[in-house]
Amino acid sequence: QVQLVESGGGLVQAGGSLRLSCAASGRAFSSYAMGWFRQAPGKEREFVATISSSGGSTDYGDAVKGRFTISRDNSKNTVYLQMNSLKPEDTAVYYCAARRWGRYIATMRESEYDSWGQGTQVTVSS
Repeated sequence: QVQLVESGGGLVQAGGSLRLSCAASGRAFSSYAMGWFRQAPGKEREFVATISSSGGSTDYGDAVKGRFTISRDNSKNTVYLQMNSLKPEDTAVYYCAARRWGRYIATMRESEYDSWGQGTQVTVSS
């Protein structure tokens, strides 16, 4: 498994922006796809965004399309989630996740990820 550490969460007003980062260690970062998920209080964890190992393919959950952008820097072993036009309903703990080594394709299926970070809290005030 890979070790993942998220950062960049915090409190922001509605309409504002945040950028989350997830630093990975433990195996060749460019050899697996990454994803972001989130979980709000009392709700199930939901898919936010995913990116292929090369960064050439991305996909987003319907709730964040057009507002969030996922990217990765394989030279820094880091994946990012740029969040713009934030809404109170975006309030959640955000988790990054990694697929197994050699799984290059981006996927929104939570079961396809085998390593998870500890999460970072994002709170959007109205």
